[in-house]
Amino acid sequence: MAGRYAIALFELANEQKQLDAVGESLAGLKQALAESEEFRELTTSPLIGREQAVQAVAATAAAMGLDPITTNFLGVLAKNHRLGQLGAVIRAFNQLAARHRGEITAEVTSAHPLDEGQVGALRQNLRTRYGADIAVDLNVDPAILGGLVVKIGSRMIDGSIRTKLNSLAQAMKG
Repeated sequence: MAGRYAIALFELANEQKQLDAVGESLAGLKQALAESEEFRELTTSPLIGREQAVQAVAATAAAMGLDPITTNFLGVLAKNHRLGQLGAVIRAFNQLAARHRGEITAEVTSAHPLDEGQVGALRQNLRTRYGADIAVDLNVDPAILGGLVVKIGSRMIDGSIRTKLNSLAQAMKG
């Protein structure tokens, strides 16, 4: 479901030559989903009615200074009771945009937020390994304890401490 919404948003943004503006707005929404409990609740609570959700996302979009395409898109998601799909739509949109720019998308999960230097080094390492420009989609999951989990297409590089500890525990069991 999220893929269809992302394709529609991507095609509209591309047609109106607003890919960068929509991408920036979606990055802000992704950050809001990660940092704001109230915004997460707005997108996931079944107790919030359709009209309340439409009004709330309109106010949120205005407060965040989102572009008109993204603002209207949020309204459509709210009207269709699909705000819960927002995170998946953002990921799918970013993959479409990266493919459009000729980049490969890497989903990177770390236990703590990465700084710009770390992201740059990671991007350079992946560029060397895959021979293409890399768009990095960062996620934070404290449950991995440390290290990184990198997904590129169907490939996954799991260098998380959690996985290493689980492997060690299995080896010790015999």
